[in-house]
Amino acid sequence: MQIIQRGIESYETTFAAMRAFTDTRTADTPDQLWIVEHPPVFTLGLGADPAHIIDAHAVPVVQTDRGGEVTFHGPGQVVIYILCDLRRRQGARLLPREFVRAIEQAVIDTLAAYNLQGERKAGAPGIYLANGPRQGAKIAALGLKIRASGCTYHGVSLNVAMDLTPFGWINPCGYAGLATVDMRTLGVMAPLTAVQLALAGNLTEQLKGTAA
Repeated sequence: MQIIQRGIESYETTFAAMRAFTDTRTADTPDQLWIVEHPPVFTLGLGADPAHIIDAHAVPVVQTDRGGEVTFHGPGQVVIYILCDLRRRQGARLLPREFVRAIEQAVIDTLAAYNLQGERKAGAPGIYLANGPRQGAKIAALGLKIRASGCTYHGVSLNVAMDLTPFGWINPCGYAGLATVDMRTLGVMAPLTAVQLALAGNLTEQLKGTAA
């Protein structure tokens, strides 16, 4: 799996590039992880209710073709887009549910390396704090597009050292009053680049079964 550092890039640019990559990939195209940091933007999933944006405060709102509801991307957040062909597995293609669990496990493993305990919640994709005074707060979100061909794009975001204020301007992931948190608030002063590489490494490990 190739790891591509795209730096700071507008969401619209990355979104268009993901679709173009997926449109033109072949059976021989290597799977890729794209690491990116976005300027402030709200994104809506295919089934998202725009009413969950309470007040955008002039932050751009972009309609996407991923699953899920509304979320926020901004500086200080690790965003990794996962461009995989789920058919690349010995014996059988990776199922969407297994794919999601692998991504979530990569986030849990990344947090554990910084002595933070994350957990899943049934029916609510993403990772939440499992203990402490911020228990239940959401620290990572995921939203995916899986085409009929088995090719994927979009991915996962992990809050590292952000201005969390814009999360209060929406109902995150469609849940009114859902608390969000970042690693810095929890006392972790890790550089963004270190967390980017740690999460990319854990994603590579969890998804290596998808490789041809």
